[in-house]
Amino acid sequence: MNQQTVAALGRLLLAGLFLFSGLGKIMAPEGTQAYIAAAGLPFPLLGYLAAIAVELGGGILLLLGYRTRIVAWAMAAFTIAAALCFHNHFADQNQLVHFLKNIAIAGGLLQVAAFGAGGLSLDARARRA
Repeated sequence: MNQQTVAALGRLLLAGLFLFSGLGKIMAPEGTQAYIAAAGLPFPLLGYLAAIAVELGGGILLLLGYRTRIVAWAMAAFTIAAALCFHNHFADQNQLVHFLKNIAIAGGLLQVAAFGAGGLSLDARARRA
């Protein structure tokens, strides 16, 4: 497999996680907002809408490889914030695993931010035009 294909596959796998999560939030708005409120965060509705925007909007942009570096930075910041706000009870093994998973996902997004979308992307197409 060449580097362009691997980069596109990496973006697909990362984006898929966010798209799935964003769709889940749309399917359960009350539960999601209650979870945000239970974490002690203010303005659960705004947090809910922001999460959908980042997960669905960012997921689609990441998948397409459009403005990929900026999108990856924003999604990495969102993912680290989610880890710190929602998975910070490290005495609970499950929460620790979720925290570390989020940190690893942020690491993958930072790789995308550092190296770009690759050749199979709208970013590459725009450079060629």
